[in-house]
Amino acid sequence: MTALPTASIAEALNRDCVCQTLDTERLQQQWQADPALSSVNESILSQRPNLFSATSVFISQAQYQQMQALVSAVEQVVNLPAYRQTVLDDAPAIARQANPTRGVFLGYDFHLSPEGVRLIEINTNAGGALLNTFLARAQTACCQDMAWASAANLQLANLEKTFFEMFSQEWQRQRGAQPLRQIAIIDDEPNNQYLCPEFQLFQQLFQSFGMQAVVIDARELTWRDGKLWADERPIDLVYNRLTDFYLEDSAHQALKMAYEANAVVLTPHPQAHALYANKHNLVRLSDAQFLAQLGINEAIQQTLINTIPTTEIVNPAKADDLWARRKQLFFKPANGYGSKATYRGDKMTRRVWEEILQGDYVAQQLVPPSARRLQADGIEAELKVDIRAYAYAGEIQLLAARLYTGQTTNFRTSGGGFAPVFLMPN
Repeated sequence: MTALPTASIAEALNRDCVCQTLDTERLQQQWQADPALSSVNESILSQRPNLFSATSVFISQAQYQQMQALVSAVEQVVNLPAYRQTVLDDAPAIARQANPTRGVFLGYDFHLSPEGVRLIEINTNAGGALLNTFLARAQTACCQDMAWASAANLQLANLEKTFFEMFSQEWQRQRGAQPLRQIAIIDDEPNNQYLCPEFQLFQQLFQSFGMQAVVIDARELTWRDGKLWADERPIDLVYNRLTDFYLEDSAHQALKMAYEANAVVLTPHPQAHALYANKHNLVRLSDAQFLAQLGINEAIQQTLINTIPTTEIVNPAKADDLWARRKQLFFKPANGYGSKATYRGDKMTRRVWEEILQGDYVAQQLVPPSARRLQADGIEAELKVDIRAYAYAGEIQLLAARLYTGQTTNFRTSGGGFAPVFLMPN
């Protein structure tokens, strides 16, 4: 490892430290410690070779503080009645249904720029939190000078308890002191989802705290006798991993009816998506005039404006102007997820542009991702980096990085995948 400049230790490590910190044996021992999780280890090794990177990503304390300040600022704005009314007036009816729960596992995705961290988007069903908990615990220090940093990724020892208490809070906010017994973890074809090993981890987590838990295809849920059923189990709480955010698919009718009847606690839920993850909110949260009209104090305004790249609605009336500025913009569908149908303006064709103009898109000021240098098996490469902050109630619970090549994040890059994030001095 080369000498590190004092000005930016984290940046220097990402550029110059090519050490591999993942202890694969330690990671496998965590899966194998519980016989119920042995299939998790097998499926990751055989079917998901690029799920975990062998290296780590470093950020400074200042960068972490910027992330936490942004998460806190967004939470304060979302709790304002005027903001909620503005957003929900434009949302589907199901999102306007009164709901006291917050929604578990908000995912705030950041790029690291020379000017500071920049929020790229917010997701309401961010996957990977439990997988990254296991991953972070399986790291070794690349050298003696770095040993202290391995313990810096927030409170790893108690994260399972923190996560379960988050679900308990969701339940109590809606059901008070009623006992929580049955939990369903749902997605469409959960066994075919790339992050399906995590579903098993959550099932085991809930069971370890005395709950009954089942992983089930959302389309197999039934609604009868005023209850939501998974096979013959009446379900109290649903951990929702669907990307049908407003339950518009007819295959999810049973879940929709149970939710509208307040017969099940659903988290995350349609209102959470409308308030946080719809990308029209990035337009509002990066608009100084809108924030001032809400009466938000100057400090919070500056945090939001400085951290969220300027975002605007793609309006056909502005087509010529947007096309002229396209090389500085990134285009995203307002209700998109997983980087689907997103486009860098400088790589966009006229055909794609015409499709965007017919859809519901936003254009965000382009913030190129930072890089992480890797060296393994005689191959040297620079992978792109984004940082995900898993958060609840305005507080970051866990940080994780995703390393990739190409236009957007993926799990197809050799040497890429999830990576732990270590906090360094400023």
